[in-house]
Amino acid sequence: MIVIADDITGAAEIAGIAFSKGHQVSLVCGEGVATNQITVIATDTRSMTEAEAIAETKQLSFLISHHSSLIYKKTDSALRGHVVAELEALMQATGYKRAVYLPANPSKGRIVRNGIYYIGETPIAETAFSYDPEFPAKTSALRERFPDAEEKGIIMPDAESEEDIRRIITEYNDGHTLFAGAADLFSAFLTSKPTTYHPPINTNNKLILCGSTQSKPLELGIPIAPMPKEIYDGSDDLSLWDTSKYDQERGLILTIPYTHRTGKEVAVHLRNIMAKMTQQLIKRHHPKQLIVEGGATAWAALQAIGWSQFVIICQIAPGVVQMRAANGTLVILKPGSYPWGKL
Repeated sequence: MIVIADDITGAAEIAGIAFSKGHQVSLVCGEGVATNQITVIATDTRSMTEAEAIAETKQLSFLISHHSSLIYKKTDSALRGHVVAELEALMQATGYKRAVYLPANPSKGRIVRNGIYYIGETPIAETAFSYDPEFPAKTSALRERFPDAEEKGIIMPDAESEEDIRRIITEYNDGHTLFAGAADLFSAFLTSKPTTYHPPINTNNKLILCGSTQSKPLELGIPIAPMPKEIYDGSDDLSLWDTSKYDQERGLILTIPYTHRTGKEVAVHLRNIMAKMTQQLIKRHHPKQLIVEGGATAWAALQAIGWSQFVIICQIAPGVVQMRAANGTLVILKPGSYPWGKL
């Protein structure tokens, strides 16, 4: 099986699920295709323009179509991304006749009821996701969020439980249907194999990037270096960012303490400046572990430092995965809206 994810933390989440179920799994960034039972390919299409995302999806689809007859498209569980455009491009390139798009994650209280997406009992447009800088949730209705899905052959069923998800798989799994969605749908596809629990490896000297507008509190006793308002508002001058509290034993946490600006340009600036600072700090302090919250931030940072091949070590919590980069540095990735688990 090959999984294509539209951001790297989503890819890591899927890789962690496969690893925890006893499968041989690899994670690669970009066009590399490995030979394990499950290969998860991380892209950055969620951060691209729609035209760029379509082109990237088509190119990747042609490359992988000869390697696996089973493809899964990992999408965001908060309706973000160029969902319809990417699914249409993937279907055209691989020959799938239709797609089932199921962003629901009932295990995390994220469900679709009567076509409305809820987080807990709150429609998504009434949550903090309405302030997302690139894909704000302006409606909670799937048909309003993706008005052209049905005409493109994309089915968007309700799902309020894991039982609903299993029923949907049984109903539509005919060999001609592309399945796309969040972690619960992927997990329902996989059978569990005998496996051994692998605890996370803990180290000193951690560099932690909190690059999400949905950041959760993180109490590790590590110094915090908040992004200064001048940089948040558009400055590229890294000298304004005080990172002098970096502790060689404990490390440093970089945060973005502001949320008053939205839009594509703002999001691009924030992740790029975070990536540049990461590159600078890694060169200067050589952290033993890099921990990143937020998919776009993670992609930009890993691209800046040139890391693209990873071996999965363990799943710390749902969506929170520890990996080892080729140079030996430990890496933990986490979607912005998920809890941290026990680091």
